[in-house]
Amino acid sequence: MEGRAMAVTVKECLELQLLEVEMLLSMFPKRGEFSLDKDAVPSIQRYLRNADGALPPQLEYRIALDVGEAKAKVELQVLLPHMYPQVAPQLFARSDALHRQQQLQLNTHLASHISSLDSGDLCVCEAVQWVKDNSLPFLENSETLSECASKEVRVKEMLHRMWIYSHHIYRQELRKKIFDCAKKLNLTGFCLTGKPGVICVEGLRENCEEFWHDIRYPNWKHISCKHVENMETEGSIDNLRLFDGFEDLQFQAHGDYGLRNDYHMDLGQFLEFLKQHQSGHIFQILFGVEGKLSAN
Repeated sequence: MEGRAMAVTVKECLELQLLEVEMLLSMFPKRGEFSLDKDAVPSIQRYLRNADGALPPQLEYRIALDVGEAKAKVELQVLLPHMYPQVAPQLFARSDALHRQQQLQLNTHLASHISSLDSGDLCVCEAVQWVKDNSLPFLENSETLSECASKEVRVKEMLHRMWIYSHHIYRQELRKKIFDCAKKLNLTGFCLTGKPGVICVEGLRENCEEFWHDIRYPNWKHISCKHVENMETEGSIDNLRLFDGFEDLQFQAHGDYGLRNDYHMDLGQFLEFLKQHQSGHIFQILFGVEGKLSAN
């Protein structure tokens, strides 16, 4: 019964998400203003007709906004958890006209504004209006920063670290995509293969955000970002990295390898690895239990 009650709640949320998409399409009818994968809405509609089936991919789209008299381009990237609007959407505003620090500040203010709204209300339209009304000062500051960049001696840098959990990571092509993406974006960290699967990436925020977007597209469902860490430094962010490269972790496994390769990784070895990299506290965040190393 609990599963059926949850399905009803998810169904109600998805119906609201589709209503909001209709509103946004009426607000942004021009070609290129509203970008949505062509299978996104049909897959949700199929689920709404048969809620006993597998959940559809999370709804994801982009909205191109013109800001100010100069019509500077700001893109709002939207990812909706299945339980939105009961839980907050994942929003990220990006613009080529924004200096990295200004983009970070813009998104921090946007997140603060969204968190101040009533829980359970649709808020992407509100986020769109907020970005249109509030981006201009950040764009102007970004221009000033560009002009003064040659005079700046020390610029503060921000290291972003994401801890990502998946039910499992087996497929060779998926692992290749993870490693290729991390290398392309100059991210360090690791990928723990098997069941469960864990990924850690660290580097510049925009690179981590791009990695998170790319590996989930088009339909990796059983994955979530469990924890994010941000650290600021006046030197190089490389001094804050916990990992030298991007490591392929494969520990001794328990269980039947079988045809499905459905095996569980030895989490004791994983906890040891985390502690060696000053990250033992992450174990409880990922798995909900406190990690304890065996005595032998």
